[in-house]
Amino acid sequence: MIIKEAKYIGSFVSMAQLPSEGGAEIALIGRSNVGKSSFINKVVQRKNLAKSSSTPGKTRTINYFLINNNWYFVDLPGYGYAKVSKQERMNWRGMVEAYLKKRETLKGVIMLIDFRHPPQENDKEMKKWLDFHNLPILLVATKADKVSGRLRGKHLHAVRAGLELGEGGTPICFSAETGEGVDDVKAALSEIIALDENK
Repeated sequence: MIIKEAKYIGSFVSMAQLPSEGGAEIALIGRSNVGKSSFINKVVQRKNLAKSSSTPGKTRTINYFLINNNWYFVDLPGYGYAKVSKQERMNWRGMVEAYLKKRETLKGVIMLIDFRHPPQENDKEMKKWLDFHNLPILLVATKADKVSGRLRGKHLHAVRAGLELGEGGTPICFSAETGEGVDDVKAALSEIIALDENK
């Protein structure tokens, strides 16, 4: 996949505000501070298209980015930030679940996990929820440059065990610093978009 153009469309706080359904949408979900903005910027090769927040849990909106005037990256609010109030967590969860269950143009979910640590309880819950609703998942392990080669096998085993992937399930190891995994992500995106266009 060659990404020639990427632009920010807008940020929305409810399903009613979302853009009129058009091109395929690929949602990104993960814990707060997992690196969703850095992931988007690296994949589309734009430094500041998606703005990173210095405060985990600050992103409370559904953010749309139009890619190649054809399909969208949809950045969903991060989960798992403890300092957010219980009511706010419930509000975010309701908005995210409504989007994932009801958005007809949603074609797949990129679930980001921090490769430096074993999957957290809310990572496990999210993976089970996505599986239950039969949503296609591309699992990406961010910050892979922070895990040295000799430790990678151990960390991959922890991801497979924690998310019950089985021996055949392996995440794409990704680094926004080194570019590791970018080509693999683009290849997977090409397949998802091609499947949608061929329907």
